[in-house]
Amino acid sequence: MARGKKHSLAESCVDGSLDRKRPPKQAKTTAESNTNNEEEKSLPPILPETVYYEKDSLQRIHPYYHKFATYAKGRWVGRTIFDVFSKEFRDRPTSYYLEAIAQGLIEINHKRVDKDTVVRNSDLVTHYIHRHEPPVTTQPLGIVEHICDGLLLVDKPGSIPVHPTGRYNYNTVTKILEIKHGYRTLYPVNRLDRLTSGLMLVGLNAEVARRMERDFRDHRIQKEYVCRVRGQFPEGKVVCEQPIRVVAHKLSLNCVDPKDGKPSLTEFTRLCADGDHSIVYCRPKTGRTHQIRVHLQFLGFPIANDPLYCNSEVWGDAMGKDGALPHLPPISEKHERDNGVEPFDNDRLPKMGGRRDADNIEPWRPLVERMEEWKTKQELIERISNSVDDDEGTGVERVCDKCMDPVMPDPTQDELCIWLHAWRYSGPGWSYETTLPEWASGAVEHIDRVKYHSDEQSAGS
Repeated sequence: MARGKKHSLAESCVDGSLDRKRPPKQAKTTAESNTNNEEEKSLPPILPETVYYEKDSLQRIHPYYHKFATYAKGRWVGRTIFDVFSKEFRDRPTSYYLEAIAQGLIEINHKRVDKDTVVRNSDLVTHYIHRHEPPVTTQPLGIVEHICDGLLLVDKPGSIPVHPTGRYNYNTVTKILEIKHGYRTLYPVNRLDRLTSGLMLVGLNAEVARRMERDFRDHRIQKEYVCRVRGQFPEGKVVCEQPIRVVAHKLSLNCVDPKDGKPSLTEFTRLCADGDHSIVYCRPKTGRTHQIRVHLQFLGFPIANDPLYCNSEVWGDAMGKDGALPHLPPISEKHERDNGVEPFDNDRLPKMGGRRDADNIEPWRPLVERMEEWKTKQELIERISNSVDDDEGTGVERVCDKCMDPVMPDPTQDELCIWLHAWRYSGPGWSYETTLPEWASGAVEHIDRVKYHSDEQSAGS
């Protein structure tokens, strides 16, 4: 069923200008509070220039306060607010929570508290967190067409998530459509991965979204992708029918599993090749998460810049071909031994943990642990590389002076996308496509022959 909501901006503030609910630094009088309440009822329209700005070829968001609110859980009742935060939310040091309480960033029932305030049943607990959104590409979100019956077709650039998630809020498709283009109620029909570019169908009302989702579910809509893979992909049509399962939800890691995986089918056709890479046309017949990426890895031709499935440090030299799992020592031990230095202290690497499939993941557990270690090591390397020298020439980690979170380095242009593009969707009596990305420009003269065949197949299905 389609799910959608009005993506209100009342839960965040950029530079203090978007949210009159930003916690005060000092207690306010009743008169001042009443004035603020009146302001909240008539917030001015949000202007794009108050949210977004460009610098160094990246679209950025000024750091802002974001409100998280929840009613007290049973196990919190009778405990002090400091005890709850310091023991229930261990992603930050206890010193942070002491400072946050002192600054009014933690409230109960919209009122300031001290560290000894006791949480009561049904209390509304609010935490204003200073957020630093990662920058994204400056490539604009393209409106392919606005169909009068309530369907919006969007050309999504790589690096932009579909909806608010994790560290992303304003730099998302739904927020950009709301703030820059004036659309309010949005129901994304198909969701592309953050790093994947291409065509998205967005319903402007629930009825249209439900109809489109039903057409997807009944295989009445044909999906066509283009990608750039490592190696010389074979000529002719290649079909992969390997079942796929989720191995680690937190990592978004999926693998082929002939026993417990879900049925999956993807057709591939090579468009062109230069010896080192091939541009490949992809037609998934099912809709598993990362289906194209996993099937290409299984075939031995992973998407060439895929950090998840084309990563020899995690998968080994075989790179997951034919479902082979790596038999390698822990990354930290191997990496440091190869470079002639002492191994990383694993205690320095925070464990990602996260929810995993409970049934029969043992064959993949070493792989999941290697992937976790690789990701946390990358984060550590980024933080170290972004440090600055102090007066004594010692590297000091750059941190935000408001929240003390590390300031992360900007992504490179190569890290903003993977070479996978949702090129064309076709349904009963309609089809829409986008311009091929620059990395696939060599396939322009070859894609019409594939497009023609897919038109025939769509008409006959």
